[in-house]
Amino acid sequence: MAADEANTSSASAAPLAPLPDHSDVHTAWWQELWRRHAHITTPLRQRGLMCDIEFGLSAYLVRVSLPDDSYLIISPPQEPPSDRPPGDPEGWIVTREHISDRSRLFERIYDSAPPGYPGGPQWPEARHGGSVQPLIEAIDHRLTQLGLLPSLPSSTGDPLISTTPQHPAPSHTGTADQAPAYVYGDAILALTDHLSGTASYTEVAALLHQMGDPINGLLERLADFVEAAGEKAKESEDDDGFDLSYDLADAAADIRKAGEVLYVAEDRMRALSPAPATPRSPAGPSRTPASAPPGLPLAAPRWAR
Repeated sequence: MAADEANTSSASAAPLAPLPDHSDVHTAWWQELWRRHAHITTPLRQRGLMCDIEFGLSAYLVRVSLPDDSYLIISPPQEPPSDRPPGDPEGWIVTREHISDRSRLFERIYDSAPPGYPGGPQWPEARHGGSVQPLIEAIDHRLTQLGLLPSLPSSTGDPLISTTPQHPAPSHTGTADQAPAYVYGDAILALTDHLSGTASYTEVAALLHQMGDPINGLLERLADFVEAAGEKAKESEDDDGFDLSYDLADAAADIRKAGEVLYVAEDRMRALSPAPATPRSPAGPSRTPASAPPGLPLAAPRWAR
């Protein structure tokens, strides 16, 4: 998983906390779970926090190690279990825990999960559902209070995965003395330059995932943006506004189709990584087998005249 190794010399990539140190990291099933939770683990690793994926009572969760030996558990609803895919639940629960010989710590930091039964109690965060940005902000706030946040991502972090609040969009028209600003186009251009400069197919695959993920990928968000523009056109109640909304809906569908191509291309790109060379065992002296291998007939004896 070379894509997770930070390139600290690049202005377009923020340093990340290291991956967990266990053998599951190299398995396909763990890497798939890691990919599905990257929208949570990446911003936390940008903050210097080590993350891992574990199985809870009924679903996979993210475990985050903290400097004081306590840890965070970021989990979907476990009881009753969620029927949604890993990494995309209807809500998140964040707790801080620590167990020692003398004490046990359990603190609920965030809970956006729906109530466990109709009419049951729920936290104010329930309105956020499965959204990740308010979850990260709540973790930032609490860990800052406790002095347990190693670092915050710099302003040069990856624009696709940063969860820090964004400034209002600048005017695209500029002024008489200033050229138009295209901050989003410039961000993608910087990412393209970063992609062109890497020699790792695994890193390229990770960037394709950021673009083509069907839930949180850039193209999915772009399709949402185009659809929202179409809805805005409808509000004019003009005939051309309705026609424009239909055209924009078609454009959003085309963008999502492109996202599907990139989603499949991710695995194909990762498969291009050269396989590690298999070391050959040193050749030993040849030995004649004591008997013929099974299934082979013995040679007929030769009779001397």
